Formats: sequence, C-alpha cells, structure tokens
Amino acid sequence: MANRPPKKPQPRKTGKPLLLAGGNPQIAKGDGDAPVQAYIAAMPGWKCDLGKRIDALIVRNVPSVRKAVKWNSPFYGIEGQGWFLSFHVFTHYVKVSFFLGTSLRPVPPGGTVRSKDARWIDIREGDHLDEAQMATWVKQAAALPGWVP
Repeated sequence: MANRPPKKPQPRKTGKPLLLAGGNPQIAKGDGDAPVQAYIAAMPGWKCDLGKRIDALIVRNVPSVRKAVKWNSPFYGIEGQGWFLSFHVFTHYVKVSFFLGTSLRPVPPGGTVRSKDARWIDIREGDHLDEAQMATWVKQAAALPGWVP
C-alpha cells in the first residue's frame, strides 16, 4: 500500500466554525468584540450560555475592557496594561484563567508549577457560577498589570 499524504481538512459548508478538540471553536484571531462574540456563539451546548454570562459579567465590572481572540480563546484586558483573563472550552468544562491569579484574594483554585502566576477555575455543566466571587476576581485582575505576550 502506497503512503498517502495526510488528508487536508475540508472547508465547512455550514458557515459554522470548526470545533477543535474538546469542542473549542476555531475562530480567526482578531481584536474587538466581534471575534469574541463569534467564539461565544460557536461554543457548544451549555457552554455557549456560560460564555455569554462570563462575557457580560466582565463587561459589567470592567466597562473599559479590551477584547480579542488569540490562540482560539477570548482574551480580556485593559489598553496599555495587557491581558488579565482568558477562557477556553474543553470537553467537560470551561477554564477561566486569570494570568496573575496568585495576586487575587482568595486565590482561584486551579494552578500548576508550570504556571507560576496563573490561576483558574474550571466550570462544569451543572456547576453553580458564583457571580459575586467571579466579579471580585475580575475587578482585582483588571486592576493589576496584565500579561503581555
């Protein structure tokens, strides 16, 4: 049997974004609200509603927020300060990451040695989203110097 080159992904005829591993939407990188809203709209199932809630919570608590999609994830930051938060879709949860999470009080629960400063919270279907705690973290994170890639 001859070696065949790997198949190239076929263009999607539905106009909907391709879902990558874990259901993470593949959205072209871009600055502004439009690519973030496209990402959220493409989040599968219950995750779409969660994405809308997180986005609205961030906008309510940080009206001057800057948005972008980078590395197939929405990013939130302050102009001239860098990025303070991102979220990403996985198979069974949405990970909300705070880039300087070790500076937040209380410190969000997720973290590893590889991510010295970052901390996160994984939200699964059926989990209660503590909006008051999330708002506190968002406000604290937005007040810190952000991450600049």
